[in-house]
Amino acid sequence: MTPDLVLSLSGLTGLAMVALAALRGWDGWLALKRMELERADTGDAGSLIELADMRERLRKLEAIASGVDL
Repeated sequence: MTPDLVLSLSGLTGLAMVALAALRGWDGWLALKRMELERADTGDAGSLIELADMRERLRKLEAIASGVDL
């Protein structure tokens, strides 16, 4: 193996590891937001509007994560 090939493969492997770690963090963040939505208190109108806004933002983030254009 040539040194250029080894360097290229090492760089590609490192990039893949960073990308997977970032995607796992993104998925964890979405799960946290989903959990916050489930636990939200829906007592007054202001809370309902805020909850609807958060659900819409979460829906958009999930669409972005899955690669769907809105």
